[in-house]
Amino acid sequence: MDRRAFLGVSGAAALWPLIAGAETPPPAWVKLPTEPYRGKQDDVVFIDRQTGWYGNGLGRLFRTGDGGQTWTKLLDRPGTFVRALGFVDAKLGFMGNIGPGYFPDVTDPVPLYRTRDGGESWTPVTITGPAVTGICAIDVFREPFINAGVLDHRVTLRAGGRVGGPALMATSHDGGETWTSEDLSAHTAMILDIHFVSRKVGFIAGATDTDVQVSTGVILRTDDGGRSWTRVYQGGRPWELTWKMAFPSPAVGYVTVQSYNPDPSASRRYVARTADGGLTWTELPLVDNAAVRAFGVGFVDEDHGWIGAVPGGFETRDGGRTWSPAEMGVAVNKIRVVRDGGQTSLFAIGSTLHRLDLQRASPAAS
Repeated sequence: MDRRAFLGVSGAAALWPLIAGAETPPPAWVKLPTEPYRGKQDDVVFIDRQTGWYGNGLGRLFRTGDGGQTWTKLLDRPGTFVRALGFVDAKLGFMGNIGPGYFPDVTDPVPLYRTRDGGESWTPVTITGPAVTGICAIDVFREPFINAGVLDHRVTLRAGGRVGGPALMATSHDGGETWTSEDLSAHTAMILDIHFVSRKVGFIAGATDTDVQVSTGVILRTDDGGRSWTRVYQGGRPWELTWKMAFPSPAVGYVTVQSYNPDPSASRRYVARTADGGLTWTELPLVDNAAVRAFGVGFVDEDHGWIGAVPGGFETRDGGRTWSPAEMGVAVNKIRVVRDGGQTSLFAIGSTLHRLDLQRASPAAS
C-alpha cells in the first residue's frame, strides 16, 4: 500500500519539484551510526553542528565531535533513564532522569545531574524545595546583556517532570549553580515539556490528570518568569496530553497533542498552533489514522517544520495546514534545530538518530 494512502496525509511532498526545481531534490534525512536500541530514545542536544550528546533509557550517554558520524560512550549506568538533556556550552551540561516508579528497571532516585567536563563525569544536583521525582524536560534560556562593554549572556535553566506525575519544576537563575523547586500540580498533573521564549514568557506542556483515561492535554503560559501560570489551552478529548513544543518565533509556536485512545474510531490526530505568542491556540488536523502517535516537533521557521511519530514522521511547509510523510525515523521524540556558521542542521532522535542539513539557513530563531 502507498504510504501516503496508509497515513491519510496530503501529497504536498509531491509538489517539491514544482517548488524547488526538478533538478534540485529536497534535502534528505540521513541516519547516523549509533548504538542499536530497542524502543524510543528521548533526547539529543547539540551546541553547534559538530558537538552533541544523546542518551537513552539504559542509562547510556554518548558524545560526538564530528556531527554524529562517530560517538563515544561517556556513561553506562543501568537503573538511570536519560530522559532530558540541556547543555550551556561544551563543558557545562545537565541530565534529567525519569526516576523510579514509572518505567520498569529504573532504580536511580536522583532526578538531575550536572557535568562540568562535557559529560565525562556527572554529579547529582541539589534542589531546594519540594522533592522532584523525575525529569522529562530541560530548558536552557540565554538572555543577552552588556557585561563591561562585552556582549554576554545570563543563563536561566528549568527542569521539570514528569510523565505520570507529579508536576514539579526546578529553576536555576545562576547558570545551574543553585536550584529551587516548586509544585505546579494545581495547574497541571504532569510536566512534559518546558520552553521559554523570553525572560518572562514561557510555556509548559502537560495534562489535566495523571490517569490518561480521563486526561486532556494542557498548555500553561507565564508572563512573569514563572511566578504565576495561566492555562491557555485545554483539549476536549480524553486519553490525551500535550507532549513537545517548538517556537520558531516568539509569536508562533506548535505543540504535539498525543492520543492514547484505544478506540479505533477515535482516529483523528492534531497539533496545536499559536500565532499570538501563546495567548490562544488552534488545533490543526495532523492525520486521520488511529495508528499514529505524535511525539517530537521542530520548526526552522514559522511555516516549515516536522513532527516525529509512530509509525513515521510528518513535514509541513505551510504552517501546519497540510502535512506529508517524512522519512526521519520512527518514534522521534526530540528534534533539535542547530544554526551554526550560517548553516542549519536538524537532529531527530527516536528509535534511531537522523540528521538533516538544509541548503541555506533560516533567518528565524530556533
